[in-house]
Amino acid sequence: MSDDKITTAADSDEQAAKPSRRKLLGAMAASGVVAGAAGLAAGVALGADSNPPALKPNGLRRFENKVVLITGATSGIGAAAAGLFAAEGAKVAFCGRRVDRGQAVERAIREAGGEATYLRADVLVEAEVRDFVDTAVTKYGGLHVAFNNAGITIQKKLHEYSADDFDRVVHTNLRGTFLAMKYQVPHMIRGGGGTIVVTSSSNALATDGGRAAYTAAKRGLVGLVQSAALDYAGDNIRVNALVPGTTDTELVRRAAGMEAVPDDAYQVFMRQWARLNIPGLARLATPAEIAAFALTLASSEHSYLTGAQLVIDGGKTAHA
Repeated sequence: MSDDKITTAADSDEQAAKPSRRKLLGAMAASGVVAGAAGLAAGVALGADSNPPALKPNGLRRFENKVVLITGATSGIGAAAAGLFAAEGAKVAFCGRRVDRGQAVERAIREAGGEATYLRADVLVEAEVRDFVDTAVTKYGGLHVAFNNAGITIQKKLHEYSADDFDRVVHTNLRGTFLAMKYQVPHMIRGGGGTIVVTSSSNALATDGGRAAYTAAKRGLVGLVQSAALDYAGDNIRVNALVPGTTDTELVRRAAGMEAVPDDAYQVFMRQWARLNIPGLARLATPAEIAAFALTLASSEHSYLTGAQLVIDGGKTAHA
């Protein structure tokens, strides 16, 4: 599963002030925005037995002075991605519904030397999505990368969903991505191209009971990405789907019904769950691990990559 803010620096005099990957990750961890409500400490403890690797500064500046828009970035994968894009020189505009969280992410990035702006928007509301994109583009003068990450889940047997339940999941995850792309693409066309990364889910490939709405929406995103990649290849816009496995985010904790469970107990439960359900690495991903892959897909390093669904799930879907 995956979880459900933007200026230009001079090349020489401000070189020392440019944000580092380590500094931004550290500042965001200290403010509690990378790992969500459980906190970064909980995320580290969650994978203590399996030693999840710590992200180290890569020294890359792949997004120097590029404008990056992210939906669903007030916590989890989106918040981690906002920090990593900023660490590589991007001007980041991001949205989400939770103002306090959005402001905390923005503040952490800026305090670490990055450039980011939080703009409140709900992807369920078309006017808010349009205004988010247009305001960000006006502020930063263009659009080069979009990471459409907003998502929610409601888990129950299919016949137990109300129509409103089902619509809320599908409209957030699938329709919300459509709306974001609808307003992002014209700016990219005017700017000569760009890259769009969409967060799908390993549930799009192999799922379980109780996830009908989530799975339908996430599988629908793969089709959306494939068709859009063909629509806009001639406009120099690449579109790809990021397919993460189970990640240590608030969405996962809520879906497990364990928001009220003490962190230590939750960590023990999830370690045991991962050993049984993720036959490869036998642990949850960290938000930063998934976010780092989003940056790879968004970079100019893979100019022939479009219309793809790229899986990063620790071996979860490799098991027959």
